[in-house]
Amino acid sequence: MSEPAHTDAATAADDDLSIARRVAAGERSAFELLMRRHNRRLYRMARAVLRNDAEAEDALQEAYLHAYKSMSQFRGDSQLFTWLSRLVLNECFARLRRAARRQNVIPIVDAPGYVEQADAMISRDEDAPDQALARSQVRALLERKLDELPELFRVVFVLRSIEEMSVEETAQCLNIPEATVRSRHFRARSMLRESLAQAFDLAERDVFDFGGAQCDRIVARVLSKISGGAS
Repeated sequence: MSEPAHTDAATAADDDLSIARRVAAGERSAFELLMRRHNRRLYRMARAVLRNDAEAEDALQEAYLHAYKSMSQFRGDSQLFTWLSRLVLNECFARLRRAARRQNVIPIVDAPGYVEQADAMISRDEDAPDQALARSQVRALLERKLDELPELFRVVFVLRSIEEMSVEETAQCLNIPEATVRSRHFRARSMLRESLAQAFDLAERDVFDFGGAQCDRIVARVLSKISGGAS
C-alpha cells in the first residue's frame, strides 16, 4: 500500500525539479505554469501575514521575481512549494519590519482572536442566492477574526488548517521547531473558536431585532384600527 504514495512523492519531486530547471533555463512558459499552480495558496499565505489584499499581491509579485532570478538555487531538497513559501514569507516579514521601523511599533497584533465548524453551518446549495450571501458573510467573519489573531499564531493556522501543510513543512517554512508549530496551531484554533463563539453570541442577541421604527409602525397601525373601529 505504501508503493503508490512513494511513487506519487517521487513524481512530484521530479516534476518540481523539471519545472525548476526549465525556469532556470529561461523558459517563461514554465514559470507561468509554476505561478498558476501555486498562486492561490501563496497569496493566502501572504494575505494572512500582511492582512492587506494589495500588500499581499505586491509581496507575492516580489517573491516571484526573486524566485525567477534564483531558481537555479533550487536543488529539490524540499518541495518547490515549500521553497516558494519561504521566499513569500521572507518578503512579507521584511515588509512588516520596514513598516515597524517607520511607525516605531512592533508588527504583532495583541488582540485575542474554526473554519470547518462555522463553514459547515452554511448550506452549499450554489443555486440559492440567500445561501450564497450567508456563506460570504460567514467567510467575511472568519477572515476578520483570523486577521485579529496574533501574527505568530495566524501564520501557523493558515499554513496548517487552510493550506493543509504538514507540521514538518510548516516548521521548514517558518524555521521553527515542529513542537512550536503544534503548540501555536493548537493555541490559534482555541483563540479563533473563542472569538467566533463571542461573535455568534452577540449575533444571537440581535436575531429578529425589533427596532424603534418597527415599534412605532405597529403601534400606529393598531391605534389606527382601534380608532376606526371605535368610530
